Amino acid sequence: MSLLVVGLSHRSAPVSVLERATLSADAQVKLLQDAVAAEPAAEAAVLATCNRIELYADVDKFHAGVAELSTLLAQHSGVGLDELTPYLYVHYEDRAVHHLFSVACGLDSMVVGEGQILGQIKDSLAKAQDLHTAGRLLNDLFQQALRVGKRAHSETGIDRAGQSLVTFGLEQLASGTAVDAWAPGKKALVIGAGSMSSLAAATLARVGVGEIVIANRTPDRAERLAEILNDADDLDVTARAIPMNAVPGELTRADVVVSCTGATGLVLTASEVAEAVAAGPVAGSPADADGVPSRFGPGAALGGTNARSLTGPAATGSADDDNCPLDLNAVPATAGFSVLGEAAVAGMATTELEQHAAWVDNGIARVPSAADEADAIAALAAAAAAVGRIPERRRPEPVAPQPAPGLFLLDLAMPRDIDAAVHRIPGVRLVDIESLADASADAPMAADVDQVRRIVADEVAAFGAALRAAHITPTVVALRTMAADVVAGEIARLEGRLPGLDDKHRSEITQTVKRVVDKLLHAPTVRVKQLAAEPGGAGYADALRTLFDLDQETVDAVSRAEDSTEKNSKNRGSA
Repeated sequence: MSLLVVGLSHRSAPVSVLERATLSADAQVKLLQDAVAAEPAAEAAVLATCNRIELYADVDKFHAGVAELSTLLAQHSGVGLDELTPYLYVHYEDRAVHHLFSVACGLDSMVVGEGQILGQIKDSLAKAQDLHTAGRLLNDLFQQALRVGKRAHSETGIDRAGQSLVTFGLEQLASGTAVDAWAPGKKALVIGAGSMSSLAAATLARVGVGEIVIANRTPDRAERLAEILNDADDLDVTARAIPMNAVPGELTRADVVVSCTGATGLVLTASEVAEAVAAGPVAGSPADADGVPSRFGPGAALGGTNARSLTGPAATGSADDDNCPLDLNAVPATAGFSVLGEAAVAGMATTELEQHAAWVDNGIARVPSAADEADAIAALAAAAAAVGRIPERRRPEPVAPQPAPGLFLLDLAMPRDIDAAVHRIPGVRLVDIESLADASADAPMAADVDQVRRIVADEVAAFGAALRAAHITPTVVALRTMAADVVAGEIARLEGRLPGLDDKHRSEITQTVKRVVDKLLHAPTVRVKQLAAEPGGAGYADALRTLFDLDQETVDAVSRAEDSTEKNSKNRGSA
């Protein structure tokens, strides 16, 4: 059997594909069960995080294993195999071991050196153990990966290069300002109460956020997390829990929102955020010219970056708009949107549109003739058929300055919790997995990364040697068992020939023969283990079986007996 990993991550696939390929907890269970039920795989484990999905398996056939695991990933992720295949990577044998050890050390993380991956690997192993899909190989592999990751963090300064995804996300929100200088006094809303959300809440508390509100679909978990934060002696923060239906109200009070749930749809839509921005003044914030307080200060009103406000000149008319044939005041105003653009011409007659175009081009409006009107209608109909809408010509408008952010959103979920369109709302800064991936690509790597790579290389070599040595052990045990059987048979034959042999002499003869056999086998078996541990040493087990005519079923029986003994030992330890 051989180790195989098939997967995709932020390094091989765009975030849009990772979002769609995300596996729910139930999907992971079904994937593991189907993997071990498939012919090529004897063991399976799945490592699913916010930026990677990997299926590890012990397979007896490489090509069949790759085909089966790829098909299973596509089937359970819901992304078609043809679409998923270009983003999949495959690692086999030592390269698969190297990959997992690198992942455990944080070398393959979006934020190099982050330590949260160790907990995710531990959870992955625990799930496979609970479902009995992890056998000797994957148990040894994942446990060693955890040891390698811990060694890398304890023996090197990789922690200086790495940080949690939460910390990195907060640094991006702070945009050049030290997080511990940016955060104090802010009110935070954390959506979700899982491991990532709990880390986010603790991190926010440590950097000085004054109040943390936690929302979760399971109220008990949110209340428990709030209780932990309130009871922590080293944290000066007030925390409380709310139900999910209270999130819109809390959004109007929050300065920072961190969301990481397991939801398959959006938790915060762009319209919900826009409504919170429009309706949620912060105490002490400046008021707009019309007297309405705004958390973002003057100029950060409704609509896009360069849109005119509904209460501004575009709605009321101005000197620049004199004689314009379009009655903008007649256009129904919708909170949170501009009346410029396509919304401004919705419902206008074709003649009015042509008058508006002429007014824009020439500064005057003329009444078209019947022929002009017919030509205009035909041209507009053709344009509408081609592009699906009536085109509008308008004068360039000045670009309004972007207001400073007043609401900071950090989306760490995969698939995303917060609508990506939120970034278009003035005064709102959104950082999500996709933007973190872009930012991390430019992050400098610490010098300690090279040292971690050397540790990984050494550990991969040691694990491979141990694996190959373990592979030949059942053959060596079967050889010694055969030798013991030969000794027992010869002693029984001797007793038949010498029936008067007393016990003392029989025992001495028996021990002498055993010593001779042990001495003859000692050097060859020790040497064959050493040779088998070297790269390319897998063939020594076959050679040993051939030389001594060992039965393969006998060797397999030894392997099964060792696995059973190891499993019983672990069960007694866990009990």
